[in-house]
Amino acid sequence: MKPTLNFFTVLLLVVLSLSVNASLANVRLPQLIGDGMVLQRDAPINIWGWADAGENISVKFNGKHYSTKTSVGGQWSVMLPTMKAGGPYEMDIDGNNHVVVHDILIGDVWFCSGQSNMVFQMERDKETYPEEIANAHYPEIRNFFVPTVSDIARVHDDLPPRHWVGADPISVLNFGAAAYFFAKQLYNKYHVPIGLINSSVGGTPIQAWISEQGLKDVPQYTDRLRVIRDTAYTNRLHALAVAYGEQLKRRDALQDAGLTGPLKWYDTAYLAQNWHRFWLPGYWADQGVRGLTGVIWFRKEITIPASMAGKPAKLFMGRIVDADETYINGVLVGKTTYQYPPRRYTVPAGVLKAGRNIVIVRVTNTSLKGGFVLDKPYDITDGAQKIDLRGDWEYKAGEVYPPIKGDPGGFYAQNEPTGLYNTMVAPAINYAIKGILWYQGEANASKPGDYGQLLQALIADWRSKWKKADLPFIYAQLPNFMEADYLPEGSKWAELREEQLKTLSVPNTAMAVIIDAGEWNDIHPLDKKDVGERLALGAEKIAYHEDRLVSFGPIYQTSKIDGNKIEIAFISVGSGLEAKGGELTQFAIAGIDKQYVWAKATIKGDKVIVWSDDIAKPMYVRYAWADNPDGANLYNKEGLPASPFTTDVP
Repeated sequence: MKPTLNFFTVLLLVVLSLSVNASLANVRLPQLIGDGMVLQRDAPINIWGWADAGENISVKFNGKHYSTKTSVGGQWSVMLPTMKAGGPYEMDIDGNNHVVVHDILIGDVWFCSGQSNMVFQMERDKETYPEEIANAHYPEIRNFFVPTVSDIARVHDDLPPRHWVGADPISVLNFGAAAYFFAKQLYNKYHVPIGLINSSVGGTPIQAWISEQGLKDVPQYTDRLRVIRDTAYTNRLHALAVAYGEQLKRRDALQDAGLTGPLKWYDTAYLAQNWHRFWLPGYWADQGVRGLTGVIWFRKEITIPASMAGKPAKLFMGRIVDADETYINGVLVGKTTYQYPPRRYTVPAGVLKAGRNIVIVRVTNTSLKGGFVLDKPYDITDGAQKIDLRGDWEYKAGEVYPPIKGDPGGFYAQNEPTGLYNTMVAPAINYAIKGILWYQGEANASKPGDYGQLLQALIADWRSKWKKADLPFIYAQLPNFMEADYLPEGSKWAELREEQLKTLSVPNTAMAVIIDAGEWNDIHPLDKKDVGERLALGAEKIAYHEDRLVSFGPIYQTSKIDGNKIEIAFISVGSGLEAKGGELTQFAIAGIDKQYVWAKATIKGDKVIVWSDDIAKPMYVRYAWADNPDGANLYNKEGLPASPFTTDVP
C-alpha cells in the first residue's frame, strides 16, 4: 500500500520547492539589451548578462543557437556572428528562467556623449522645428537615453534603468536634437536602422568622461583623482558643506513679503505701491540696483483685445536668470527651476480677459546676475494675434538674501576625473557600436590649453575600451557665443576651438564647424539641425567611406608671406571658396610683435590673401578668433563654414 500525502505535507513540499527555486538567480540582462534594441550590423555582437555561478545559458537568435556557462562570479556572454541590417527579430535566452527580447533591429549604433548641447532635447526645439517633430515617423531610429549617475570610487557593471524608444512625434521630444538630426540624415541616405545611445550630462568637463587608465598621461588629473579619493580631504569638504548648509537654512527661513501679506502679490486684488520701473528684457544690475539676490517680483498690466479674450494662448517669457513662477490674472501658468530652459507657458482658456490683464513674474535669483535675457521672445499669442511684452514693467524685492560666506565644500563626482566614465561609459563598452558622436567643450573653456591633450586621451581611451583602434569619432567644434568683440583680441573659446581643430590630426576623426549655429546670449543655441547634419556629413565621410564627399568647410593648411601680404591655403575647399554675404570679414593680421589689427582679405582661387596697410611686415594671421566671431563668412561653395584658425602656433 502506497503512503498518502496529506494536504499539509504537500503544501510543505511546494513551499520548499519554491524556496529552492528562489535561491537560484534568474538570468539578468544589462539595460542596453532589451526590447527595441538596435544591434550593430557587420560586426561581432556581444550578448551578456548575469546568473548563478556555473549556470547553463542558451541564446537563440535569427535561427541559430548559442550556449555558455556562467563564470564563478556569475557573468556570462555569447558572441553572435556578424549580420546584415534587418529585423525585427526576437531573442530567446534560457537559464534558470526564460527571457524573450522583442522587436530587435540590426543596423548602426552611435554612442552620443558630451554635455548639455548633446543632452538638448527636441522638446526645447518644438517651436523651431514644428514640422520636423510632426513628421518624425521613424520607428527604425531608436534612442536609449542614459540617466545621470556618477561615481569616482568604482566602475559600474550596468547603466541605470532605461529602455529603447523609437521615433514618433511624441517620443522624439525626448531625443537629443543634434543626435536625432544626425540619425535622420543617415537613415534617409542609407536606409538602415539607427540606434542612438545618448550618454551625456549638462555642464560636465571632459576629464569626467575618461577612465583612470586613459588619464595616466595627464598627470594633473590623475593627481586630482588621488586627492578626491582621500577620506581626510572628503571629510574636510563635508565639514565645509555642513557650515555652508547652515547658512542656506537660515537664508531659506526668511520670508518672501510677496507671499506673506494679507494679499499675495500675484492676486488681482493686490494694489501695487512703491514698485520701481524696470525695462524688460534686461538685468536689474544694469538698471540701478547693485548686489541684489533673492526673490524679485515683476508686474505688467496689458490690454487684451476682445478677440483674444477667453482663448487659450501661449506666453513666451524668453529666458530668466534663475528660477521663475509666472502668473496671469492670479493664475499660475508656468514655472521653471533654473535659468536655461526657454519659458514657454500655456495659458488655459478663460484666463485672458478683454481689457486689463496683469502679468506677474516671481524671480528667484541666488548668485548670478539676475534678470531677463536679451534678444529672446517676450510676448503672448493666440496664434493669430501677438502682444509684445517688452518695455516698461515694475519690480519689487520680496526677499533679499544676505551674503553667504565661506566655501560650499561642494564635491560633485560628475565634474571629477572618471566620475562619468565609471557609470555612463564603462557599462556600455561591451555593446558593439558604429562610432562616437561628441559635443562638449564649454565646461573646459577656462583652461583651453589642456583640452587638446584631454580630447585625444578620450579618443584613445574609448577606442581601447571598445577594442577598435579606428573607431570613427565625430565631434562638434564650439559654436559662437557671448558678446561680439569689435577689436581683434584674445579668446578662451577660440583657443579651445584651435585645440579641437588640431585633433583632426588623429586618424578617422571628423569635426563639424558650427560657428554660425550659435547664439550670443544662449549657451544652448536652438539650431541643432545644422549641427546634426554636419556631424552626419563627417560620419558619411569617415564611417561610411564616402571618399569624394565634401564633408566640412575650409580648413587652414599652410601660409606664405609675400611682401606685405600673407597667402593662406586650405583643404576641403570643395567647389571653391566664397565670401558669404559680401567681403571677407574676421581676418586679423600681426607683425612679429603679435599686435593684431583687422585685415583686408580677398579670395584668389583656392587661397585667401590677407593684408593691412598698417602692417608692413606681417607674420601671423587669425580668422574668426573670438568667443563670438560675428560675421565670419568664409565658406566653401557647398555651404560649409571655414574653421577658425591662427597661424601663430608654437
